[in-house]
Amino acid sequence: MNIDFTGKTLVMGILNVTPDSFSDGGKYSFLENAVAHAQKMVEEGADIIDVGGESTRPGHQQISIEEEIARVVPAIKAIKEELDIVLSIDTYKSQVAEAAIAAGADIINDIWGAKYDPAIAAVAAKHQVPLILMHNRNDTLYTDFWDEVKSDIDKSIRTAIQAGVKKEQIWLDPGIGFGKDTHQNIKMMQLLGEFVGLGYPVLLGTSRKSLIGKVLDVPVDERLEGSLATACYGAGKGCSVVRVHDVLETVRALRMTDILNGKVKYQEAE
Repeated sequence: MNIDFTGKTLVMGILNVTPDSFSDGGKYSFLENAVAHAQKMVEEGADIIDVGGESTRPGHQQISIEEEIARVVPAIKAIKEELDIVLSIDTYKSQVAEAAIAAGADIINDIWGAKYDPAIAAVAAKHQVPLILMHNRNDTLYTDFWDEVKSDIDKSIRTAIQAGVKKEQIWLDPGIGFGKDTHQNIKMMQLLGEFVGLGYPVLLGTSRKSLIGKVLDVPVDERLEGSLATACYGAGKGCSVVRVHDVLETVRALRMTDILNGKVKYQEAE
């Protein structure tokens, strides 16, 4: 699959299909709600929907491969039956990625950058789908922050290429909120231009994250303004895609940003 990054900044909507995501009971209503939420995000302007079956927040509880597959595969199939939308699978497990692609997913989004389960790169290569490699690590102990971020992400890129993933199918994610404290997250945001300069499309995920909560001293349900600010800042630094909860607001903010930055040409409505 080839995604066009030459026009507007793309918006990836977040769809979590965890048991607490939709709280009104049985499996049928769960799938109905997942499709309805996906439909809403498409109507609001999402270009991609990222389906995840396991919480990836720091300190999350890991679930089994079987349980993750049981959550994401029915949702992917149901969405693909109803909607013409690009889907990514948010997983770091190769077997989940394989099952998700078989169900209709178009992109693999790996928060561990092919380091937790390197076989995920072979899955991407086999199916010739884009692989998103996020910067992540188990600690926040850096001696030279930028050099070590580059070294970490270079290892992920090498793993992918050695598995047969084509360079043009690799995307990068700076991993805001992962393997970084608040000061390091701010530094990573300030280095987005250099990260984009590594030569790959960049996905930025900052929506509602603790970075915003700590800087603005607000709870998770009051982080929209900070999320929009980081999305627009990232677009200005050259990020190709932003991953968000609040699709409509982000689409509008990025529309304005892209026009002001000259990425999109303004045309009068007829």
